[in-house]
Amino acid sequence: MFKEFKEFILRGNVIDLAVGVIIGAAFGDVVKSLVDDVIMPPIGLLIKGINFKDLKLVIGGETSNPVTFNYGNFLQHVLTFIIIAAAIFLMVKLVNMLYKKKEEEKAAAEPSNEEVLLTQIRDLLKERQ
Repeated sequence: MFKEFKEFILRGNVIDLAVGVIIGAAFGDVVKSLVDDVIMPPIGLLIKGINFKDLKLVIGGETSNPVTFNYGNFLQHVLTFIIIAAAIFLMVKLVNMLYKKKEEEKAAAEPSNEEVLLTQIRDLLKERQ
């Protein structure tokens, strides 16, 4: 069982996944800081200094246990999600573009099926002579 576990852990895709999760977490922190510290303050300034985190709806304020709906915090998280999704989309698009370019170069270097077949026919004709 230990041997199987060791093989599982040392498999390349598990290590790649771990690296992806760690980098993703760090990337999430960077984007959260971008939203909280760079994007939201000017937006708050445009709407007259309202801090999105302070936007909430209080229901039952006269009771001892009022219920609050923190919709401003939710809006901030939605904006963070949209920025992260856009950044990941752009990264995937860039990687796909690089892979496509690499595949096109590889395809240009390799002979086509027709060329391979014609080469085989040529070689067979040479052998007959």
